[in-house]
Amino acid sequence: MGFELGGKNIWVAGHRGMAGSAIMRRLRQEHCNIQTVDRSEIDLRNQLAVDGWMKTNKPQVIFLAAAKVGGILANSSYPADFLYDNLMIETNIIHGAWANGVEKLIFLGSTCIYPKETPQPIPESALLTGPLEPTNEWYAIAKIAGIKLCQAYRKQHGCDFIAAQPTNLYGPGDNYNLATSHVLPALMRKAHEAKKAKSRDLSVWGSGKPLREFLHVDDLADAVVHLTKNYSGEEHVNVGTGHEISIRGLAELLCRVVGFDGELVFDATKPDGTLRKLCDISKLKSLGWDNARGLEDGVASTYRAVAETL
Repeated sequence: MGFELGGKNIWVAGHRGMAGSAIMRRLRQEHCNIQTVDRSEIDLRNQLAVDGWMKTNKPQVIFLAAAKVGGILANSSYPADFLYDNLMIETNIIHGAWANGVEKLIFLGSTCIYPKETPQPIPESALLTGPLEPTNEWYAIAKIAGIKLCQAYRKQHGCDFIAAQPTNLYGPGDNYNLATSHVLPALMRKAHEAKKAKSRDLSVWGSGKPLREFLHVDDLADAVVHLTKNYSGEEHVNVGTGHEISIRGLAELLCRVVGFDGELVFDATKPDGTLRKLCDISKLKSLGWDNARGLEDGVASTYRAVAETL
């Protein structure tokens, strides 16, 4: 029988983030008691504060979506923050979950955990088989540690802690700050601003050749709820679509959706990052989930929702 969420106290850690808010939306279908806590109330990097909150509020299930996130520029500018903050957040919550008898925890990582050079599509078994991509290694190391914490508490204490590794996310609640955002929201904002300014061209970082996979955040939420109900294993699970697109193709798609008809100019002085990163989602499919929406439909609905705020 699957793990039941109905009637449980469920803490969504990181509920104001893009992934966390999507999980909140999805959990409203589960007839559970959703718990949250603002950063103004407790600092998740403080173990005593986290443990005290958990003792008082007694969560039975935890979705660990809290993290410090950002793109290539943010990772390269603030490596200590990305490593320290993420290590502390996940360590405090995972340890607190064991100490307070939490029934189930699902930790959200990122496919940046995988080596720079790895088989494609990337299987879960590729973890720790080679050097990481240097442009996001600080975040990746912290996320790898989170996976290993879940495995260690399972091995030593019998905790039902699992981990899911989402591919690149987009959708409601994304970050559109050009200094800290990921490629899809950054290009969406650039295309929107270029359209408003009636520009003749739009600058894109790198060569446009790298291939990327993108998952709507509401599809991620549906997948991790499914995993929480139906999976209890040591190995992490990739969560993606199984489809990829070049950065050039993505930029063209975004221009089409936004309505910008100028030229794309590729800035080869900027880094490309990993040239290809596609998830092998056969494990996820074998567990009964394969419900991701098409990229153009997802991008179009996202743009309609955020256009007035860009």
